[in-house]
Amino acid sequence: MKLVDHTRESLLGYLTAQCAHVVPDGREAQFRKLADAHLDQALERMHVCINACAPWRPDQFNVLQSSQHCIFLYFLSHTIWKESGDTAAPTRLFLMNKAFNGIDLFYEIAMPPVFYIGHSVGIVLAKATYGNFLVLYQNSTVGRHKADIPVIGEGVVIYPNSCVIGRSVVEDGAVVSQGARVVNRHVPKGQVAFNGEGGQLTLRPGAPDLLDEYFRR
Repeated sequence: MKLVDHTRESLLGYLTAQCAHVVPDGREAQFRKLADAHLDQALERMHVCINACAPWRPDQFNVLQSSQHCIFLYFLSHTIWKESGDTAAPTRLFLMNKAFNGIDLFYEIAMPPVFYIGHSVGIVLAKATYGNFLVLYQNSTVGRHKADIPVIGEGVVIYPNSCVIGRSVVEDGAVVSQGARVVNRHVPKGQVAFNGEGGQLTLRPGAPDLLDEYFRR
């Protein structure tokens, strides 16, 4: 995969400088060592994701493309935590993602191999179940309520200012439309959920080719 305007070493230096800026505690050397050890695996995960996302050029990672940057910081944080058990470097990457991209995506969350972020600002993601080929937009929330955890199927699109909360299940190919509140509800396969009269959740059939806008499958 081509790194746009970067080599592997310059990308590592760039990430280390970002870390030092957000968490200026003088421990960037330790961060760089862990990032270096797991960078290649995180880049391979990013490569898979980029090549599956239709709006992006295949085989090219541009760290200045903010959605790509956002997803990569997550992949790197999750990879470091999963492979080494370290929490210091993943926590810094988590904080970097909040600072630069406005997203709350903790490193322990198991995101799918392929997901697309339209705009990251205001996205909050809990430890839910996430299916592959997920689409997320700004100010969307997936949240648990006590022991109740949402289940998001494959090929789900969550549009801006919406939420999926509690024991909700959003099945494969479903859409949560802009501003919709899915709280302890079930959205069947291929349906669009939107707010009806009085704020009640209403369903209607979705467009079968919607995901072609987002993914190469």
